[in-house]
Amino acid sequence: MTKKVAIISLGCDKNRVDTEVMMQSLNNGGCVFVSDLAEAEVIVVNTCAFIAAARKEAVDTVLAAAEFKAAGACEKLIVTGCLPAKYMDELEPLYEADAFLGTADYGGINEAIERTYRGERVFLNDRTDGETTARYLTTPPHYAYLKIADGCDNRCAYCTIPSIRGRYKSRTFDSLVTEAEELCAGGVRELVLVAQDTTRYGTDTAGQRLLPKLVDKLSQIKGAEWIRIMYCYPESIDAELLETVAHNPKVCKYLDIPLQHINSRILGLMRRRIDGPGIYKLLDNIAKINDNICVRSSFIAGFPSETEAEFAELKAFVGSGLVRRAGFFAYSREAGTPAASMSGQIPAAAKKRRLNELAAAGAAAALRRNAETVGATLDVRYEGIDMKRKMFRGRSMYDAPDVDTEVFFRGAFADIGRVYPVKITGYDGYDLIGEIQGDTIPNIMGSP
Repeated sequence: MTKKVAIISLGCDKNRVDTEVMMQSLNNGGCVFVSDLAEAEVIVVNTCAFIAAARKEAVDTVLAAAEFKAAGACEKLIVTGCLPAKYMDELEPLYEADAFLGTADYGGINEAIERTYRGERVFLNDRTDGETTARYLTTPPHYAYLKIADGCDNRCAYCTIPSIRGRYKSRTFDSLVTEAEELCAGGVRELVLVAQDTTRYGTDTAGQRLLPKLVDKLSQIKGAEWIRIMYCYPESIDAELLETVAHNPKVCKYLDIPLQHINSRILGLMRRRIDGPGIYKLLDNIAKINDNICVRSSFIAGFPSETEAEFAELKAFVGSGLVRRAGFFAYSREAGTPAASMSGQIPAAAKKRRLNELAAAGAAAALRRNAETVGATLDVRYEGIDMKRKMFRGRSMYDAPDVDTEVFFRGAFADIGRVYPVKITGYDGYDLIGEIQGDTIPNIMGSP
């Protein structure tokens, strides 16, 4: 049926890929997309349920969207993704929604909508759709996420992902190559590889880690200029992967490695498969093979029984700058996880204080790095214009979309998605300031 559909996608970039697959199904079914919720006849909310804050955001978003059934054109409200996958049995009282689809059911979106128009209330959480390479991209045209697997087998003590997404499931090698070829033929120049654990790719289907081979194959695709690897588990980063990142010219000198902590006792309680000395050794190995590789990570403050001394160890590690990019989170107590029943739960006020201190240590390290970058010339991919600054805006190969440093620069007319040499002349907080180098044409941005 032809309906005006508005999509709200919450959560991570992996969820965004699922949204794009679902949007392609809707597009194939004759639906058209609108950005104004007041115009939409069908509103779809693709949810995240990783932690309590994400679940609250999901429910609040559904309730806000439901208001358009009274005040807008909305006829049907569909809830998809992690929230139904994990909590389907508890969602029946959320009467504002007409259908609920789990994470394996995106391919059934058209059928579900049609059933709601026949008067049914749909609960779909057991359908397994085959792999698809067709997506309706919501990213800028020059980059796209490539989800290489779903689910997770790592079973970290604090994490709900295995109970939501299930066991680790690698996509087939050929389907990923085909999808990447289609993306690059459509103008994509940067492929961002994502999964709950990219380093495990192939272990469930081929009995070996196939990520380096996949990356090498993707780098041969016409149009692919940058390949970025996210979500690498530290204990699975081997010499072959490091060689690929260090020496393949198409691969960004960038590794996203969720470390979560540096203290060995806390890492053990988290059920991580690496200890503090192992992390230092890994970072040393990365620096030895190519000291130009930028490591990004994430860290958790206030894990159960974390002492002030253990937190101080983590804060000092973050402040050292060994990890160049970082995100910080307060521990969230999630029912059903091993960590939820651990003794020594940290009070909320203490977790908030530790989180703020950790973020401050990371900010100080980032400012030192930015000061050291002044005078260097970086290859920067142009992504848009900041009208307030009257400057172009982009990213270097050391920065992933949405989460890392941006580079603001002046110069001649810039082509969206094209890479330019930019000399860094200063910085503004986390962001860098620079000028395009080489021959230029008259500056269309005018005076700063």
